[in-house]
Amino acid sequence: MAKNYVLTFFFVLLFANAPQVFAQDAPHQKIEQLSIYPNPVNSNRQVIYITTKRNMTKQIEFFNAIGKKVYATTITGKELNISKLATGVYFLKIIENNITETRKLVIK
Repeated sequence: MAKNYVLTFFFVLLFANAPQVFAQDAPHQKIEQLSIYPNPVNSNRQVIYITTKRNMTKQIEFFNAIGKKVYATTITGKELNISKLATGVYFLKIIENNITETRKLVIK
């Protein structure tokens, strides 16, 4: 019976310290000079511009307000066609050079 208490105590200590054991010390990187404009955008507009310092190929995923992915695309320039999107609030997950950032886009 005493062995069960020792084992239970050991596992409690192990899992209590798990966040420190598995935490990564890598600093959070940001995409330099990331800009999305116009934002907010009118629904009659077909294009927005996403610019960065490096202006490399970007993977972009659109999520609605409840977190469901509604659209994904890749752009090589600055222009992004948004004609397929309805009015609302979207969260954009932008990946450039293995660095990820999230921004909000409002379509009125």
